[in-house]
Amino acid sequence: MLSQLSVFIENKKGNLVRVTQILKENDVDIRAIAVFDTPEFGILRLIVIDPQKGKEVLNEKGYSVRLGEVIGIELTDELGSLNTVLELLSDNDITINYIYSFVLRKEGLPVMVMNVNDMRSAKETLEKNGISLYK
Repeated sequence: MLSQLSVFIENKKGNLVRVTQILKENDVDIRAIAVFDTPEFGILRLIVIDPQKGKEVLNEKGYSVRLGEVIGIELTDELGSLNTVLELLSDNDITINYIYSFVLRKEGLPVMVMNVNDMRSAKETLEKNGISLYK
């Protein structure tokens, strides 16, 4: 499984840059970022190189941070690869709570980050069907 930081931030000017600045100053490299917002607060979801350190430095600056598990799926860069994964999960009664993506810098391949209702079953199903997981 892959660890993800979920950071709760107010929807105010400068809050996002403050979070990324704290991580930069503490040598925590960001691999992926997604923001899910509500009228007053946003949930910033981050894949970072050192999630425990990221959580600690953000907590020290007063941010509410949750460390959780997600699945990272390395997709091939071809038509229908995401659909194949989604069908496989659906056929096995695995529900996706949310999804976002990033691209591996050197390889140039997409990675889909997913939070699902049954992480263990999803991991087993994907691996059994030859789907590569990002670690």
